[in-house]
Formats: sequence, structure tokens, C-alpha cells
Amino acid sequence: MPIQIISPAPFVTAADDYDEEHEGGVRLDFDNDGDVLMDEAPRRAGGQAGGIVTPGEVVTDDPQWMRGHGTYLSPATSGQSIISSLAGTISKTNKLLSIRALKFRYIPEIGDLVVGRILEVQTKRWRVDIAAPHSATLLLSSINLPGGILRKRTSTDELQIRTFFSEGDLLVAEVQTLSNDGLASLHTRSLKYGKLRNGVFMTIDAGMVRRMKSHVLTLPTSNGGGDVDIYLGVNGYIYIAKHTTPLTESTTEGKSVSITRLEEEASEAIYSNVNEEISPETRGEIARIACVIAALAKGGVKVDEEMVELGYEAALEEFLQGVEWGGDGEAGKRVVAAALAKRRLS
Repeated sequence: MPIQIISPAPFVTAADDYDEEHEGGVRLDFDNDGDVLMDEAPRRAGGQAGGIVTPGEVVTDDPQWMRGHGTYLSPATSGQSIISSLAGTISKTNKLLSIRALKFRYIPEIGDLVVGRILEVQTKRWRVDIAAPHSATLLLSSINLPGGILRKRTSTDELQIRTFFSEGDLLVAEVQTLSNDGLASLHTRSLKYGKLRNGVFMTIDAGMVRRMKSHVLTLPTSNGGGDVDIYLGVNGYIYIAKHTTPLTESTTEGKSVSITRLEEEASEAIYSNVNEEISPETRGEIARIACVIAALAKGGVKVDEEMVELGYEAALEEFLQGVEWGGDGEAGKRVVAAALAKRRLS
């Protein structure tokens, strides 16, 4: 069946002129000073309240507003009307109007912690999928190598490049630089970055991960599961794994290991493809945490450290184990509602 796009109705400029039965158009409320107030949700067709606009819909024709991302100026009205170019919600920053997409691909920013998958091994570099419009690049010079972080890369390292990362490997890295066309360059020079193993990989929408000071969480679990590490990639890729003691906490005969020696010892562990033995209790708690994160994302709740902890507590109270409730929408809604209630009370 062909899709018919109906042109939006004329913009309503006064509250008294707005008709509850009016079909189409967007009404923007006014504040006490008579200015257009964008903080309140606009009134849409049929009297339904909501801040969602569709492509081609007029947001406002008041000249006091400036257009931002997700909008364009209408050429038919001498550049006065601001029109949405995508489906999303209206966002206001002072006099700047922009539209936040309901769903979007991850746009890299310098300093972001991301979880990625190796797509291709090239000469002196790897191509990495980070759920962005373009794949990222991880250079051979941007990883830790045996012999220390400052060791010069040689032709032998280039020949052994697949011993570090090969196609399909998962890794956690940081966005180091961005090119003019948006291509991201990653690095794993820190000992908290590198190859991922001993866990499960999952994906959610990139916009559902809240930006935090640290995106690597360690969650103590119950039922004998021990501690679990959670890597919340800003790009929406998440990895949940059995907790491993950071190499920076390693000691030799009661003395701290030097940085050079630490880099040499780290090389053997961080590039291993062999998973450690994981107990059934730990596997069960990893699955429970994965279901909690999926339920939060499906319920439209931003995923951060606080909500993961509260959601996990709610899942324990509901006696939801493993992945048995992962496909149960009602159980997920109960967990999300209980987590939100706990956050309001705290």
C-alpha cells in the first residue's frame, strides 16, 4: 500500500485560538513573559500531549528561535519557519531549537569508552565495528606490546598482528582521535582496556547508555556469583564478564610491580583467547544482569550504574533467575517499575 504524506496544518500562534478538535498543527505554550516556552510538551493533533515531531513538521515560525541539529529553514517562508528533518523530541538550549532522534547511530567523541568487534586485520592496523556510521581504526602503535608500552614496533610485530587481535574478537577501547570525516581512532594503551573474554556480549540503543565518569562497573552479586564486571560502552555495546583482578593490584613478594614489568606480564593475559572456568552461579548472575539491562533499555530508562544496581536488586526480590524471564515483557516491566520506585525513595 503506498504511503501518503500529509502536509502539516498551519501553525497556531495563540492559546485562545487553539481548538481541541483541530486536526494537525503544533501548539507551543507561552510563559509569563509572553515568550514561547519549549520546556512544556507541545500539543498535537486531537489534543494529545507529547514532544515528538515528525519529518517535515513545522516546529515554530517565531523568528526569535535559532535552528539546531535535526532542523532546517523553510525556503517557502523566507527562512522564518523551523522544520524538523527527523522524527524525535524537541530540545531547547536558550534560544536554540534542536531535535533529538528517537533512535540514532552512535557518533564517536574523543574520550568515549567503547566496546567493539574486530572486523578486519590490515597492515599495521585493525578495523573495528563500534556501531558508528563508519568503522573505527585501531593502530598497532596504539596497543600494549610485549616488552613495554614504549617499545618500538618492528616488522616482527606486523607479522604477528593476528596474535593480538583477529577477526571476531571483542575489545574495550577508548576513542583517541577523530578525523575530519568522523572516522574514529582507538587505543588500548591502558591496562583496563584490551581483549574481552569470560562473559557475554549484548547490544542496546546507543542513546540508552548514560554518560558517566566511569563506564567500567564491578557489581557484587548474590547466590555465590561473586563480583561481575560490566563494560557499558557509550556506543550501546555492553559486555558482562566474570570479575578479574586488575593487574595494577598485582604484587610480587609484597612489593608493587614496576610499570615496565607490569606491561611485560600483561601482554600474556590480555591477548589470550582462552576463557577461564566460570561457575554456574556466576553464569546465572551474569544472565540476570543482562536481562536487567535489556529490560531497562526496553522500558526507555537510561542505563547507568545506579539503575543497574537498583534493577538487579528488584530482580532478586522478584526471584527472577537466569534468562527465564528475559522474554517476559511483564516481568521486565515490574523490575523497571520497582527500580524507579527505589530511586525515587533514595
